[in-house]
Amino acid sequence: MNIVIVESPAKAKTINKYLGSGYRVLASYGHIRDLPAKDGSVKPDDDFDMLWEVDGKAKKRLAEIAAAVKDADRLILATDPDREGEAISWHVLEVLRQKRALKDKPVERVVFNAITKQAVLDAMKKPRAIDAPLVDAYLARRALDYLVGFTLSPVLWRKLPGARSAGRVQSVALRLVCDREAEIERFRTQEYWSILARLATAGDAAIDARLAGLDGRKIGRLDIGTKAEADDIKKMLDGAAFRVIDIESKPQKRHPQPPFTTSTLQQEASRKLGFSATHTMRVAQRLYEGVNLGGETVGLITYMRTDGVQIAPEAVRATRDAILSRFGGRYLPDVPRHYSTKAKNAQEAHEAIRPTELGRHPDEVRRMLEPDEARLYELVWKRTVASQMESAELERTTIDVEARNGGRVAVLRATGAVIRFDGFLTLYQEGKDDEEDEEGRRLPAVAPNEALQRRAVEASQHFTEPPPRYTEATLIKKMEELGIGRPSTYTSTLAVLRDRGYVTLEKKRLLPEDKGRLVTAFLESFFDTYVGYDFTASLEEQLDRISNGELSWKDVLRDFWKAFSASVDDIKELRVADVLEALNEMLSEHIFPTPETGDDPRVCPSCGSGRLSLKIGRYGSFVGCSNYPECRYTRQLANGEGDGQAAAEEGDKALGEDPETGLAVTLRQGRFGPYVQLGEGEKPKRASLPRGWEPATIDLDRALSLLSLPREVGLHPETGKMITAGIGRYGPFVLHDGTFANLDSVEEVFTVGLNRAVAAIAEKQSKGSRGRGTPAALKSLGEHPELGGEITVRDGRYGPYVNCGKVNATLPKGLEPAAVTLEQAMQFIAAKQERDGIKPKAGKAAAKTKITGKTATKAKAPAKPKAKSKAAK
Repeated sequence: MNIVIVESPAKAKTINKYLGSGYRVLASYGHIRDLPAKDGSVKPDDDFDMLWEVDGKAKKRLAEIAAAVKDADRLILATDPDREGEAISWHVLEVLRQKRALKDKPVERVVFNAITKQAVLDAMKKPRAIDAPLVDAYLARRALDYLVGFTLSPVLWRKLPGARSAGRVQSVALRLVCDREAEIERFRTQEYWSILARLATAGDAAIDARLAGLDGRKIGRLDIGTKAEADDIKKMLDGAAFRVIDIESKPQKRHPQPPFTTSTLQQEASRKLGFSATHTMRVAQRLYEGVNLGGETVGLITYMRTDGVQIAPEAVRATRDAILSRFGGRYLPDVPRHYSTKAKNAQEAHEAIRPTELGRHPDEVRRMLEPDEARLYELVWKRTVASQMESAELERTTIDVEARNGGRVAVLRATGAVIRFDGFLTLYQEGKDDEEDEEGRRLPAVAPNEALQRRAVEASQHFTEPPPRYTEATLIKKMEELGIGRPSTYTSTLAVLRDRGYVTLEKKRLLPEDKGRLVTAFLESFFDTYVGYDFTASLEEQLDRISNGELSWKDVLRDFWKAFSASVDDIKELRVADVLEALNEMLSEHIFPTPETGDDPRVCPSCGSGRLSLKIGRYGSFVGCSNYPECRYTRQLANGEGDGQAAAEEGDKALGEDPETGLAVTLRQGRFGPYVQLGEGEKPKRASLPRGWEPATIDLDRALSLLSLPREVGLHPETGKMITAGIGRYGPFVLHDGTFANLDSVEEVFTVGLNRAVAAIAEKQSKGSRGRGTPAALKSLGEHPELGGEITVRDGRYGPYVNCGKVNATLPKGLEPAAVTLEQAMQFIAAKQERDGIKPKAGKAAAKTKITGKTATKAKAPAKPKAKSKAAK
């Protein structure tokens, strides 16, 4: 018997069918161990020794794998074909060696880019060893992320209370969002005017021409700045004679885009389908792992985490065959197209994302797929086929028109384009972000010196606009351009920024919160190198060189740690007052915007003599007066956007219509807080806003996502019963056959995939309980000296709290769970007992006597409880 290890149970079930009875395929359910979230997990002074801890939910699965391997002939590691997949295989192998389960059994590593029978069988014929340089790159990346996070975050907590964390990639991504917001704040609107002449030929064919020159000088887009100038030009043109002075036609070709990479798929799915990056990857994962087609589970697309744009030669041939059969020889180029990526630091280690079988048309599988699966598969299929089609042929025409009125002469220009041959455009055209459509209209045939008739002259006022905020798709595009992050990390990085409360989504645009801007300003002020775009990209390049075996991973870590630890040591002695003054300067446009009167924005409006400054309090950051306590003036950091109660105070707010039912979707305020409602009537569907969701951030998409709950995740691979995800009294959960399992965040309810859901349920079932459970412990503080139980810090539906036995005590606002000490926890628990009227127990010894004592006298513990209570308090 051969044992094959993959990540997910769905993948295991499919591959087991392909391989037959001589193989047993087991799932690791993703990563099985990681660096524990505590100091000392990476030891720079001990040659970067790393302390790994097996995940609690993975222990049972590893025991099953070890037992199976002991009786096996061979172990085959078949995890995903990227750096993370290699790392999972390495971890499994290391644990099995520690358990002495392998003995002398052969170990092989196989990779396949698609989950089809042919791809899997071909991979089994080409085994290899674990790729050591790829594992080294993983170890370096994981150590770097740990060292940055666990070194910077405590500095943030001490110098900037209320900040949650910092990270090697997340902080740079956050800086991109904050820098764009600062750019928008600095932007000053400029008025400008455009002049359009609506003209006609003798045959009454219309030509629209824009002013391009006046009295011998070229007129640019912003050159006409006032209404007076525009009116003067319009008056001149109203009395002018028009004639054609130049005609220029140029043939042009428009070439197709390459097949999808991870980032381009996320971008295009956002533009064309309205998918978030997380949702795109979740649907793509299902298409990759396989769907049931006529009784057989088949993977429909290749591996979806890649930055390569090339596809396999056999796939190119299949694509060209599909073009020839469906569109004809005119649409097939003479030779195949070959692509190379333009992204910085791209590895191109894997194929682009493509259908596993090009002959499988989207229409043939649509009825067997979920709607979003069908839409994404169609997008991948069209993009792949279009990438090998003939270029589109256009003819771009420019007509220059002279307008003469007495001694004044103006030049106007009309542009247009005609598609002579549509080529790949007959199937697919890439969407655009924040750009106007430059495609001109068809222009009529004219001759030089031909007179044109004036129909109207229009002068239109415009104002320049600031650069748009990033969407998830455009931020990923920017990160890729700069070489920041990798395909496997884009969505998780964005999720961390949202979960930390550093950014919010408003109308699908990323808006930095004050907390996020403070963290970015702090890091830019005191750790500028480590949130620099070039530095981060350079580090990514070094990690890629480690993957290629060109650099030693520990040498890279030594060079980084030497400079980074010195920077951290320098900042430790800095006073909080110095930090706040630096932030005052860096965030002045945001915190102290100049009023229209031109007065000094930092003069206290209350006392008139104090200076306003950033302050840090128990409940976060605010602006206060330097004359405190004589002057107690305070305000929030910025006024205007983001008032969470605005929607509630304005009454019912119409968000739009449900596209499926046509019913109105509204945001309302009820006795238990804000909620969204679908339609009217006696029992309309309603959904309360989850904790942390502000009414001001709710748009139609978010409302519909709430109203769609509970959401069907998929069929459990073992029972065949449906798994659902929802939000209940105790927070977000997945449910299967009566078993509830908690999810990490509300956002995960809308993105959780089948693999994650099955793993969460398996973990819950392994604990031997059904229904909803207690949230997992964030950290253990030790044993309570009086109550005798373990004190843990947990994160519940209503916020973080400490737990000891049956006593739960909520943490004060502003106190980070990671910063809680044993002494503080004991105080919170004692205060909670006092409020609830619970008398403290008489300690461990007395408690044992009560349980095991032989007489009723001992069980009642006759010691004076009041004196004991005072001591405990």
